[in-house]
Amino acid sequence: MKNYNWNYPTTMWVGENRIIDLGNACKQLNIKSPLLVTDGGLAKTQMVLNILEKLKGDGFKVSIFSNVVGNPTGTNVIEGVDIYNKDNCDGVIAFGGGSGLDVGKAVAFMSGQTLPIWDFEDVGDNWTKANHDKISPIIAVPTTAGTGSETGRASVILNEETGVKNIIFHPKFLPSIVILDPTLTIGLPAKITAATGMDALAHNLEAFCAPGFHPMADGIALEGMRMINQWLLKAVKNGSDIEARMNMLAAASMGSTAFQKGLGAIHSLSHPVNALNNVHHGLSNAIFMPYVLTFNKDVIENKIIKICDYLELKNKTFDGFISWILDLRKKLGIPHKLSEVIKEKDLQLDRLSKMALEDPSTGGNPKKLTEADMKLMYQHSMSGTLFND
Repeated sequence: MKNYNWNYPTTMWVGENRIIDLGNACKQLNIKSPLLVTDGGLAKTQMVLNILEKLKGDGFKVSIFSNVVGNPTGTNVIEGVDIYNKDNCDGVIAFGGGSGLDVGKAVAFMSGQTLPIWDFEDVGDNWTKANHDKISPIIAVPTTAGTGSETGRASVILNEETGVKNIIFHPKFLPSIVILDPTLTIGLPAKITAATGMDALAHNLEAFCAPGFHPMADGIALEGMRMINQWLLKAVKNGSDIEARMNMLAAASMGSTAFQKGLGAIHSLSHPVNALNNVHHGLSNAIFMPYVLTFNKDVIENKIIKICDYLELKNKTFDGFISWILDLRKKLGIPHKLSEVIKEKDLQLDRLSKMALEDPSTGGNPKKLTEADMKLMYQHSMSGTLFND
């Protein structure tokens, strides 16, 4: 039997208005001068202004860095590190959606490193090159229910020179304290709620279907999918539904916890179009989902039937699950075809297929893949034809 290493996450403070405990989180980690990392839109909101005011009122010397784009780049990280070091910060509050969280975690990691960030790509034992003692403490506060980056040990950062999204890994990327407060997600638009929710579904789904022995991940992934089935549409239809928002935050954190078991071709296909075509990651995952599932059908059908049973779907078959996915996407307003968000002339099919095959997520796909397979899945997603049609 193979050997496995299991790593499960971190301290999480969960509940309505738990953001008031942010100062206590800083004190617990001995952070006196935090750098709050977020995106430019959130930085201007009253929510962030209130948080900054309260931290300053509690005696913290707070700095803010908000030059973070939707698919965050190495330049974003470098600029954040410069602010961190210039202001003599001693910890990071990563605040926002996946981009803010990923950049915040990377800034805390890179603030004391001398090697370039790309030297720590999640390949082999690259993470051991890092100066372990120079990694700053991280508090993560998600404002979307999607990436689950708050419970992850990596950040996804775009290398502008190569056009590739790289996964940068180190065990200390995992935040020391996470605050899950549903009130922070109330203002999230319905479209973003839908796309990020489908991202959480993709994480739980691919983790469950990934090969390998990890029953803890499988159990968390199953329950994460059940919660998404119960609460995602409610959160989209009524953005002020605190219970729906809380359950979706939990399901997103569960997805990231589970996917240490592995991801798959949904993510492999997504990362290149996120990098080259600037498509929202959750949206692309949602689009690719049924094409990858039907491509993998012959090796995942039994697992999909288990999901159907746990979700108590009426049609407990592989085709019944695909129908559930297609119906959910339709109700959420998710496009069925990639061609609805990317023009064919802008699709660098050969380059995308090569990048997808080389993506780290490919190794977790239940079926071994080739570049031709990736190209075929891209083509199907453009035409809207599922593999079992």
